[in-house]
Amino acid sequence: MLNLTVPQLSGELVVLEPLSLNHVPALQLAVTDGKLWELWYTSVPEPDGVKAYVEKALAQQAQGSAIPFAVRARHSGEVVGCTRICNRVLEHRRAEIGYTWYGRSMQRSGINTETKLLLLDYCFNELDCIAVEFRTHWHNQASREAIARLGARQDGVLRNHQIMKDGTLRDTVVFSLLNTEWPAARTHLRFRLARHASA
Repeated sequence: MLNLTVPQLSGELVVLEPLSLNHVPALQLAVTDGKLWELWYTSVPEPDGVKAYVEKALAQQAQGSAIPFAVRARHSGEVVGCTRICNRVLEHRRAEIGYTWYGRSMQRSGINTETKLLLLDYCFNELDCIAVEFRTHWHNQASREAIARLGARQDGVLRNHQIMKDGTLRDTVVFSLLNTEWPAARTHLRFRLARHASA
């Protein structure tokens, strides 16, 4: 299962495009919106590290372990971040949605809600997943709250799960959404998007 095909997924607010090296300049600009790399509990690259970040994602795609996307905002046409379906385990029909970041001005704009709606729909309906995971740093409270708003439930905490680049130890909070929970979660996400559009 090498070199997974990456589809284009489109919504009202975003277009998720197959990630490529052509996206590097736009992502370098997007990451400066809020200087996201300065958040010590995230793994967002610095502008000079974006090319290597994208190359790593494409290498994972070639190995069959990731489906990486650039996130383009429909209203402006600008690339505002990226995301990835990763850690897919075929025999257990599971996958993870991760490596997600957006420029700060795009946060709480509806962009993340629709991105996750598109990705979850793809995971459950096209990849036939029975569970989709989300993982984040214990100290990334904004990410934990955003994941919970999707309808995912916290499974647990992996303590001392990873050694960060600064040498600190990361406790990883694991959430999941099940295929049986997806219909209600999808309805809720669509409701949130409709409320956002009318605000």
